Amino acid sequence: MEWFSLEFYTALLTIVLIDLFLAGDNAIVIGMAARNLPKNQQKKAVIYGTAGAIGIRIIATVLVVQLLNIPWLHLAGGLLLIWIAYKLVLQDDGHGDIKAGNTLWQSVQTIIIADAAMGIDNVIAVAGAAHGDMALVIIGLLISIPVIVWGSTLFIKLIDRFPWIIYIGSGILAYTAAKMITHEPVLESFFEPVLIGWSFKIAIIALVILAGMATNNMRRNKAAMQKESRESH
Repeated sequence: MEWFSLEFYTALLTIVLIDLFLAGDNAIVIGMAARNLPKNQQKKAVIYGTAGAIGIRIIATVLVVQLLNIPWLHLAGGLLLIWIAYKLVLQDDGHGDIKAGNTLWQSVQTIIIADAAMGIDNVIAVAGAAHGDMALVIIGLLISIPVIVWGSTLFIKLIDRFPWIIYIGSGILAYTAAKMITHEPVLESFFEPVLIGWSFKIAIIALVILAGMATNNMRRNKAAMQKESRESH
C-alpha cells in the first residue's frame, strides 16, 4: 500500500475506529485491575499495563497478518470477525472475574494478561483492515495507546448516552469482515465484479446490524415480560 495515499489514510482511519470501538472492554479491565491501588500508583499501572498489552498486541497482529497469507484464513478470519461484530452490538458484560491487584506489579500483570485474552477481536480486526501492511499495523496500534488510556472511558460514557453509536462500530467491523472474505485468494475472482463485491459487503453489514437489533429487542421484551410476571405475583 502506497504511503500517504487515500487507500493508506482510509485503512489507518478504519484501524483507529476499530481500536476506539473495541477499547471499551480494555478501559473496564484497566479500571478494575487498578482500583485497589493508591491514587499515585494507579496512573503508573495504567501506563505500564497498557504499554505491555500494546507490545504483545503488535507482535500478535504481525503474526496474524503473516498467517493470513495461508489459503482460507482470510475467510476464517472474516467469519470470526462477523461474529465479533454481532457480539459488539449485544454489549455483554463479562468482566466480573477481573480481580483487582494489591500491588503495582500485580495490577500491571492483570491488565496485560486480561488484554491478551480479550484482544483477539482487536488483533483480527486490525490485521484485516491493514491488508498486510506492517507499517499500518504498528502505526494503528500505537495510536490506540492514548485511545485506550484516555479516550475509551470517555467513549463508554458517549455510548451510554447515544446507544446507536455502537451500531456504527458494528457496521465498521462487519465491513472489515466482508472485505477480508472478498480478499480471500481462493474466492477473489468470484467477488471481482464491483456489483457482486459491494452487494456482498452491504448484505453482511445489514445482516449483522439487523441481527443485533433483533436480539436486543428480544432480550428487552423477555426482560419486560419477566418483570411484569414478578410484579403480578
